[in-house]
Amino acid sequence: MDFAERLKELRNKKNLSQQQLADLVFVDRSSVARWESGARMPDAIMVARLSKCLDVDVADLLNESNEEKELTVILVDNERIILTGSLPVLAKALPGASISGFTKPSEALEFARNNPVDLAFLDIEMGKKSGLTVCTELLEINPKTNVVFLTAYEGYSLDAWSTGASGFIMKPLTVDAIQKQLPFLRNKIRSLE
Repeated sequence: MDFAERLKELRNKKNLSQQQLADLVFVDRSSVARWESGARMPDAIMVARLSKCLDVDVADLLNESNEEKELTVILVDNERIILTGSLPVLAKALPGASISGFTKPSEALEFARNNPVDLAFLDIEMGKKSGLTVCTELLEINPKTNVVFLTAYEGYSLDAWSTGASGFIMKPLTVDAIQKQLPFLRNKIRSLE
């Protein structure tokens, strides 16, 4: 049995829909659908999240896969409800992208160390570690990462520009706001051209 079949089998055993599993691991439903169809393979962090949600060892989920590079996008917001509501908006604005959400900046940074992130959407106020600090650390990991800040507070806009970010969007996140930011990204992304 390959990864796609095993994932679907385990999800069904837990009586979870693709959407429910997607919500548990902070990805869009289409990501789960691509994993289950064999069109894509999740990265190591996602495999670990899946194994935890499905109560199985990581080894039970893994198979070798040679996947082509796709647009990698992350969304970091410590508010779970904002994160869950924004992921479908990103998926609609960036069809075909691999989109992962994080409530903890430390998990997002660990993901970025193991995966080249093309585009990061960061909340600015996230408890102990601000989005401004996360932006700086992301750019240290990969200077080609494009960062767009999300916030409900206009007052942060000047601070945001001093970090090397590509843009600034007022919450709530909309498809139109995302698409208006794409032409202004500092580092061009071929799959968006």
